Amino acid sequence: MSDDSSSARLATALRAWIAAAPPGAQLPSTRALVAEHQVSPVTVQHAIRSLSALGEVETRPGIGTFTRIERTTRPVDLGWQTAALGAAGRRTPIAPTALQPSDGDAIGLHSGYPARELLPERLVRQALTRASRSESLMGRPPVAGLPELRSWFAEELAALTPSGVGPVGARDVVVTPGSQGALLTAFRALVGAGRPLVLESPTYWGAILAAEQAGVDVVPVPSGPAGPDPDVVRRVLAESGARAFYAQPAFASPTGAVWDAERAGAILGAVRDAGAFLIEDDYAHDFAIDAAPVPLATRDDAGHVVYVRSLSKSVAPAVRVAAVIARGPARDRILADTQADAMYVSGALQAVALDVVTTPAWRTHVRRLGRQLGDRRDLLLRSLREHAPAVAVDAVPRGGLALWARLPGDVDLDAVVDRCRLDGLVVGPGDEWFPAEPTGNHLRLAYAGPQPERFPEAARILQAAITR
Repeated sequence: MSDDSSSARLATALRAWIAAAPPGAQLPSTRALVAEHQVSPVTVQHAIRSLSALGEVETRPGIGTFTRIERTTRPVDLGWQTAALGAAGRRTPIAPTALQPSDGDAIGLHSGYPARELLPERLVRQALTRASRSESLMGRPPVAGLPELRSWFAEELAALTPSGVGPVGARDVVVTPGSQGALLTAFRALVGAGRPLVLESPTYWGAILAAEQAGVDVVPVPSGPAGPDPDVVRRVLAESGARAFYAQPAFASPTGAVWDAERAGAILGAVRDAGAFLIEDDYAHDFAIDAAPVPLATRDDAGHVVYVRSLSKSVAPAVRVAAVIARGPARDRILADTQADAMYVSGALQAVALDVVTTPAWRTHVRRLGRQLGDRRDLLLRSLREHAPAVAVDAVPRGGLALWARLPGDVDLDAVVDRCRLDGLVVGPGDEWFPAEPTGNHLRLAYAGPQPERFPEAARILQAAITR
C-alpha cells in the first residue's frame, strides 16, 4: 500500500476519532498511532498535517496535537482586507523557520532558542516566586527600566572596558522588550524610514524583519566566516551615505563569525570616519564555547557604538528583557521611541531577569552552558562528517547556537528542506538569512535544540534528502 493511501486511511480514522472527541481533546501520540494502525511515523505526520491544514486539529510544540476548541461551521470571507491593507512589501516570511514548531516526533535542528534543559529553570522559577511577592508585580517601572537592572547592564559592560575609555553608566541604558524590540527601536530612532541601513549578508533574520518593519532602505555588505571586509564596509558607507551599520561581531547568526581585534578596529574606524553608528547586537554574549570576544562597545567612548544585549535566549524565552546602551542624543531618541512603542517593560519581568543574573549561581550556569553547547556542537559536527558527507561546514563556530552548513550547488534547497520534513527532520533554509540574493545553498543547523542524541539520525535523513 502506498504511503499516500495509508495516510488517507489514517486521516479518515482520525476524523472519526475527532468527531467523537470533545473540543480540545489531545490526540494519541505518534508512537501510539504507529502501533495501533501499523503505519510509519512519516504516515502519521502526513495525516496530522492534512488535518491541520483543514483546521481540524492544532499542534502545540512540545505538548502534542489537539482537536480545535472552536470549530468553524462556514468559511469566513476576509478578502476585503486585501484592498484595505494594500501591498505588504514584505520579503521575509511571517513565521521564519527558526520560530516554527516541530511536527510531532520530528527532529528539530531549526530552533532559534536553546532547549529547555539548557536554561536556568530553577533560578527562573525561584525569581518568579519572589517577584510575585514584590512591589514590581503591581507597580509601574520607569520608562527607561528599573534602575538596578540598568546598573547591572552598565556594570557588566564597564567591567570589560579598558582603562582610558570612559565606561558607560546606568543613564545610558534603556531596557526594551527583548532584542527584537531593541532592533526595531534602534532602526526607527537612528535611521528612519526611507534612509539607508547597512546590514551584513547573511545576517540575523530578525534584523531583516525589523528593517522592513521600520521602512529603512537596506544596503547589504557581504560577510563570511571571519566577518565583513573593512574596506568594503568603508566603501559601502561612503557610497550609500548610510549613517548606521547593524552587525553581530561575536558569534554572528547564522555564520558564527567572530571579528578579530584588527578587523574590529578597522570596521570601527570606518564607522567613525563616516560619522555613523555601529549597532552592535551581542545576542550570544552568554553562549561562548571556546572564545570570549570583548564587545566593540568597550572600545568606543565617542557614542558611535549602540550596544544591544539580550537576556531572552539565555534566561528564558518568556522573560523578554533586553537593553540598548547608547550615549548622548542617540540614547534620548531611543528612549522616546521605546516610550511611544511600549511605554515600559513589565516591572515583574525586569525583576525576574535582575534576580536571575545577580544570583551567584548564574555565572556557574553560564560556564556549564558553554560546556554543554560545545558538546552538542561537536556531536553534530561528528554526525555530519560520518553520516552526511555531502554537507560542508566551512568554519566551526566558537560560540552561538548553530552551524552554518553548505550543500552542493546543484541541489534544490527547497526540495531538500521539504524532503527532510517529510522524513521527520526540520531544518532551516539559509535563504531566510540573506537581505540580498543568497550566495549558495545553505542550511542553519541548530545544535542547541532538544534531543542531541538524535543528531546521527538527523544527519542520515539529511544525506538521504540530498542524494535524492
